[in-house]
Amino acid sequence: MRGIILRTLITGLGIWFATYLVPGVNATSTAALVWAAIALGLINAFVRPVLVLLTLPFTVMTLGLFLLLLNAGMLNLAGWFVEGFQVVGFWSAVFGAIVVSVVSGLCSHFIGPKGRYEIMVIRRNG
Repeated sequence: MRGIILRTLITGLGIWFATYLVPGVNATSTAALVWAAIALGLINAFVRPVLVLLTLPFTVMTLGLFLLLLNAGMLNLAGWFVEGFQVVGFWSAVFGAIVVSVVSGLCSHFIGPKGRYEIMVIRRNG
């Protein structure tokens, strides 16, 4: 449970950065950011896998670049569902998805599979 909350907060942080860095991605309140993070998490959990499977030929033909458009569509869909969070325009969705992905990837790098902060320490003997 703690891992789900932590990953939702990380996604919310990515959306928050996107609202400041990308024109056209807007949130009116902190509650809208939280709801957008929850909506994006649910969309990525249930809708995205089906769409990835259905668009697999396009993904292979574009060497994976189509996944960027798919992520932009998921961010746009979250903006459509959440009152107070909006994504205006195709390029705003694309650059917003890039920002959310980079921030989430960087933050998730420090989070283990169980949702805990993990550090690997290597000690040399000798």
